[in-house]
Amino acid sequence: MAFEIEHKYLVTCDSYKKLATDSFHIIQGYLSRVPERTVRVRIKNDSAYITVKGKSEGAGRLEYEYEIPKGDALEMLELCIPPILEKIRYHVTFQGHLWEVDEFMGDREGLVIAEIELISDEEEYPIPDFIGENVTGNPRYYNSNL
Repeated sequence: MAFEIEHKYLVTCDSYKKLATDSFHIIQGYLSRVPERTVRVRIKNDSAYITVKGKSEGAGRLEYEYEIPKGDALEMLELCIPPILEKIRYHVTFQGHLWEVDEFMGDREGLVIAEIELISDEEEYPIPDFIGENVTGNPRYYNSNL
């Protein structure tokens, strides 16, 4: 069983780009958006994954992710509930913590969200200057609702 704990923030400026060590092009869609179980198909550069997530409980939830053939993912994206999300993800390490910063494209262009995965919900971590409002737990900013 896998349990993820993450905090999510709006991003206020693009200073994260100077700190980024990696970036990825991501296309993702949802086969299920039911809050009790979301099922996501994602293509990240040349790799593909299917992910099943349980209902959010505060900042945490169950998560299972498996690599699948890219051709299967392309076919599954055709089955997904519109819209399909497209974004660029940046990896930013700040004072020993990895931040994933997503720049959304298409209809959501201009929306930039940062996430940090934690060991526990009480874990303390430094906040980079590009971080704005904490939107952890706000369903409006769940990828499955975007």
